[in-house]
Amino acid sequence: MKGQPGEVVAPQPSIAEKYAQIMGVSASQIQNGRLYAFIDQWWGTPYKFGGQDHNGIDCSGLSQLLEQEVYGITLPRTTSQQVLVIKRKYEDDLQEGDLVFFDYGGRQFGHVGIYLQNGYYVHASTSKGVMIAKLHDPYMYKYFSRCGSVVTVQDSTAGK
Repeated sequence: MKGQPGEVVAPQPSIAEKYAQIMGVSASQIQNGRLYAFIDQWWGTPYKFGGQDHNGIDCSGLSQLLEQEVYGITLPRTTSQQVLVIKRKYEDDLQEGDLVFFDYGGRQFGHVGIYLQNGYYVHASTSKGVMIAKLHDPYMYKYFSRCGSVVTVQDSTAGK
């Protein structure tokens, strides 16, 4: 990936076209080349609980790696820890890189994804591996429970 974590670089045209088509936006709206190159590298990687490599990855492992490699943000490893480092926000206020949590598998905050744009997020699906899904997908949306932006160490100490 070109650039440094936190730096927004233009995507390759083929990647911009691919993800624009998936999310129903114009290619010009795909601006974070590091983000979409990361997704492209991990696309289809099978789900594996506790996994964090190309042989298999789980949802919290994906969010931890993505936040680190794309944004330079260090996240805890598990969903139950990740939900503790977000500043909650309304769904309508979601921005690229925000985390979306689901009460899934009978567990509160049992699943996490990373919001992209236009109502889409990337996650490690147990059935299809790393993929992009619509937040309002009828199957998953009923489990949607919380969302927010990651609060970095600098943010949490600001104004104290």
